[in-house]
Amino acid sequence: MRTRIAAVMMTVAGIAGLSAAPAMATTATAEPGTTACTTVLNRPCLSHESNSGGVVGVARVTADPSQLTVVRVELRTQAAWGSPWETVASATTVRYGSAEATTQRVVTDKLRIVCATAGPALDAAQQVTTCTNPF
Repeated sequence: MRTRIAAVMMTVAGIAGLSAAPAMATTATAEPGTTACTTVLNRPCLSHESNSGGVVGVARVTADPSQLTVVRVELRTQAAWGSPWETVASATTVRYGSAEATTQRVVTDKLRIVCATAGPALDAAQQVTTCTNPF
C-alpha cells in the first residue's frame, strides 16, 4: 500500500513539474462552463466543458492591448495512474491583447487534465503554465 501511495505522490509531483514555468504555476480547478480563476494579466484561466459529446478545453488570457500574446491549451489524457499524460488535442492563438484558445472536442473515458501556457509571445521567460486537477 505504501508503495502505491508513493507512486501516486511521484505522479502528482511529475505533473506539477511538467506544469511549472520559470516561476511555479498555480493550479486552477475548473467546473464545466466556468472560469476558475480571477483575471490576472498574462496568467491563463482554464475551463472545460464535459458532456456525453466529449470534452473541450478552453484557455483565456488577459493582456495589454499593445502586447503580442500567445495562449496554448492542451487536453491531456492518462490511461492509468502513473502512466504518462498524452496530449490528445491542442490549440494555439497568437494575437495582440487578450486571447483565447479552444481545443477540439474529444470523446474519451480516460482521466483528463487541461493545461495552458500564456503570456507575452516574444518573451518565453514571462509565460505561465497552469493545469486543472485531473477529472
